[in-house]
Amino acid sequence: MIILGLDPGTATTGYGVIRMNHFKISAIAYGTILTKPEMAMENRLEVIYEDLGQVLEQYRPDEVAIEKLFFGRNTTTAITVGQARGVLLLRLAQAGLPIGEYTPMQVKKALVGYGSAEKKQVQYMVQNFLNLPEIPKPDDAADALAIAICHAHSRSGLI
Repeated sequence: MIILGLDPGTATTGYGVIRMNHFKISAIAYGTILTKPEMAMENRLEVIYEDLGQVLEQYRPDEVAIEKLFFGRNTTTAITVGQARGVLLLRLAQAGLPIGEYTPMQVKKALVGYGSAEKKQVQYMVQNFLNLPEIPKPDDAADALAIAICHAHSRSGLI
């Protein structure tokens, strides 16, 4: 089974593609969908939509995991992330893919064992779980891989 993890963002959307074969998880690919800050919002959202379509076509995931929106102190950021997340969800729905949604706390708990883990701890566990030579960069791609691993664990009944 191939699982695509998504870490939504307007400037940077991270993606991570993993393969789950029984209880073994391995990395296939990871990266980012980038938009330029000087672009109009509707054009940025269009880039996210189109680029996600290319990722779906290239890796043909069976299921997708996406981070649930977290409302912090900055509501402007939350709104723009919500717009990007909405475009991602629309594209996934059009592709007919099953979607799992996870909070940052659920992802941390699945990878590190507790929901208050530091970002570096999660990144280290991504590297460890996937037997990678280094922590994936940028952070958005590492986060997307963490979300995909969380989904794999959820499917396996590990969380």
